[in-house]
Amino acid sequence: MPKLALLQSRDYGSPEINKAQHLQLIADAAKEGAHIICTQELFLSNYFCREQNTDNFAYAKKIDDTFLEDFQEIAKSQEVVLALSFFEEALNGVYYNSTVLIDADGSYLGKYRKLHIPQDPYFEEKFYFTPGDLGVPVFETKYGKISVIICWDQWFPETSRLACLAGAEIILVPTAIGWLPDEKEELGQAQSHAWHQVQAGHAVANACYYAAVNRIGTEKPIEFWGQSFISDFYGQSIAKASIDKEEILLADIDLDKLREHRQIWPFLRDRRIDAYDQLKLRCIEK
Repeated sequence: MPKLALLQSRDYGSPEINKAQHLQLIADAAKEGAHIICTQELFLSNYFCREQNTDNFAYAKKIDDTFLEDFQEIAKSQEVVLALSFFEEALNGVYYNSTVLIDADGSYLGKYRKLHIPQDPYFEEKFYFTPGDLGVPVFETKYGKISVIICWDQWFPETSRLACLAGAEIILVPTAIGWLPDEKEELGQAQSHAWHQVQAGHAVANACYYAAVNRIGTEKPIEFWGQSFISDFYGQSIAKASIDKEEILLADIDLDKLREHRQIWPFLRDRRIDAYDQLKLRCIEK
């Protein structure tokens, strides 16, 4: 039975320090028995999308041996699967919000690129990121079939559905979400409730394990609300982190029970694929 770990952390001020901190968190999670380990969104930097600033493109990394080497080494030595969320430079002028998967033998399995790109005050992501072009792949790892979606993707049921139609048993969701000062008092509780509820619903509707890992700390003006959680296929939180503490959140994943559950709650079998053509439309006009 694999154990899943979410690294709920914060920005430590530089990519170098963030990398060192997360390598230590990975080692600590492995010592606690973790087999699958996932970082928060853009774990190597601050959440720079709070502003439109071309200097922030310096945070982007190419996927190459230089970037992956230390993480491949620790994955292999600790026999853990890693999901690492970062700012990808595909080529000069084309950038993605991506997550790479490294298997427990240190091999690079591939990447997911965030499909849905938000644009709101202090979440200025369209300035930086090209919409993903790889679909929602499933990664066959030593410890199970894993898909990744990223933050804003979590609000769209189509992303989780595509993952599970392709065979995903576990969906990992690196996230950077928080409160703005002028909204927190009136809407803060409702916002975080909606965040948790919509994702728990994806776990139920797709009969999968679902794990969202958020940042903590205040990066003005955003107060990241933490509360990383791991949900089972009934939408129950089997582990949940605090609002404001750095944590390694751990939970056991029972894939045998998941497979049995899918046989008795056969949502995918009973889909009316002949009736869904209009889902491809932006709206249904009368």
